[in-house]
This record gives sequence, C-alpha cells and structure tokens, in this order.
Amino acid sequence: MSYPSRQPDRLSAQSPSMLASHAERERAVDVLRAGFAEGRLDNDELEKRVARAHAARTVGELTLLVGDLPQGPAFAQLAPAGYFGPAVPATFLPEPQTRTNGKAKGSLMFGVLAPVTFVTGVPAVVLGHMARKEIRRSDEAGDGLAVAGLVLGWVSIIGWVLLLAGFITAVVVTR
Repeated sequence: MSYPSRQPDRLSAQSPSMLASHAERERAVDVLRAGFAEGRLDNDELEKRVARAHAARTVGELTLLVGDLPQGPAFAQLAPAGYFGPAVPATFLPEPQTRTNGKAKGSLMFGVLAPVTFVTGVPAVVLGHMARKEIRRSDEAGDGLAVAGLVLGWVSIIGWVLLLAGFITAVVVTR
C-alpha cells in the first residue's frame, strides 16, 4: 500500500512548537545512536543529546538535536515557499492516514440499522458491494466495514423474508 506524498503546505510556523510524543523522542534517540555508531558523535555528546531528547517537550527541540546528522531529515524540501524557520522533519511527522471508503461506512451503518428497519438491509448490501469494488481498485481502507455491512444486510433481509413468510403462513393456516 502506498501513502500519498506529503504536501508541504501542511507544515506551518507553529509546527516546531508542537508537543513531541514518546515515539518521536525514541526516533530522535535512534538517529543519535546511528550517528554515534558512524563515529559522528563521541560518547559524551551522545549521552548529552540523548538526555536532552528524553527531556524535550517539542518537536522543534528534537529537530535541533538531530539536524546536523545525516539521518536527520533535510529541511529544504519540507519547508513551504516563503517559510524560513525550522521545518518539522519527516521523521517526526505522523504517518498519513489512509482514507476510508465512504460507501463502506454507509454499508455498515445501514447494516446495523437493518434488523430494526426492513428497508435498510437492501442499501447495506448494495453499498457493501459497491464499496468492495472501489476498494479493490484504489488504496482506500474499509474492506472490513463493507463486509460487515454486507453480512448484516443479508442476514437482515433473510430474517425479514423468513419472518414475513412465517406471518403469511400463520395467516393462511388460521383461515
């Protein structure tokens, strides 16, 4: 699965002041350790920077710690036009979320409503099939939602048909 390319306009002047997560701190420590293994940092410098990385509160502080190392990301390609401040390295940006197919969400929604309303079983099945077809052609997520909507829709349709057949049989037998 491929992720869409990062848009430079997502970076802004407030990005370096964004609070750093534990994962971002650990990634910075990994970059520092790689720099030490390559001989770019001595042991004292490594210990100081690792301590500063663990104490860092913002992404900007982490950027300053790894910016002079090769695995520290290049800033020129990430900065938007006209912005000259420190950019957030791609290392510290969250992974892009894959888009969930809207028809898959709709299929699940109608599938959940199907046991209480007869009419929503059919849209759940139709949307589920359409969503699965779109998901196979694109890199969207939501196949599980579509399958769940399909199953709930078909179970509901079959249940309502059996209920209706039983009701009709009971009416015919009692005459």
